[in-house]
Amino acid sequence: MSGWRMWSELTCLSQRRARACGITLHRMISTRQFLQNARKHVTSELKGDVMVIRLNSPGSKVNVLSKELSAELVEVMNEALISPQVSSAVLISNKPGCFIAGADVHWLDSAKNVEELKEISREGQAVMKQLENSTKPVIAAISGSCLGGGLEVALGCHYRIATKYSKTVLGVPEVMLGLLPGAGGTQRLPKLVGVPAALDMCLTGKNIRADKAKKMGLVDSLVDPLGPGIKPAEERTLQYLEEVAVQTAQ
Repeated sequence: MSGWRMWSELTCLSQRRARACGITLHRMISTRQFLQNARKHVTSELKGDVMVIRLNSPGSKVNVLSKELSAELVEVMNEALISPQVSSAVLISNKPGCFIAGADVHWLDSAKNVEELKEISREGQAVMKQLENSTKPVIAAISGSCLGGGLEVALGCHYRIATKYSKTVLGVPEVMLGLLPGAGGTQRLPKLVGVPAALDMCLTGKNIRADKAKKMGLVDSLVDPLGPGIKPAEERTLQYLEEVAVQTAQ
């Protein structure tokens, strides 16, 4: 059984047991708080009825779609889905200049045979399907590099907002290494941008800047970057992007 399916079943089992035993909402919230404190790659915060999910891989300048980040993202999404306090979610990076830079190549290299590679692909697809099939809207707030597995995560969301920041680019550069998007991107891209544009992206691996991404239909709306203030321009832009995304989610 895959880790994603096991977690989903355990979540459902926990809810049934909680109801049967009369466990209070306070205790369930305390359990979620414990899990959140134990996470290293993903944190969450409730703003009104919107859960803001922040990606921040420790010890790295960029986020990569690693096994650990994927597992923690699934956990947080499960919490959002079962919580009556949450009506929608925003997925955003805590790293200025990077949403998700791609899949973790070390995760791929760890596969010892074809079957293990297939399992990695299936697990990646399960993450995207969970986002796509969520009964609560999920918004991807993109600033900086959104490439490879990062773009696939964004494609799985219901709405995409991007900054018109010079470092904001979207694409599937893994095709330059002879790899195709392995988590459903080849199916979701044509639905958004049409077959000709999707083929161009998947055959060339070119990066798409935010303005063009909006014209193509790859993103739904754009946010202008802010200049420097008390905080650096990148941090202010990221904070503003989050505010816009939360307002959109509401």
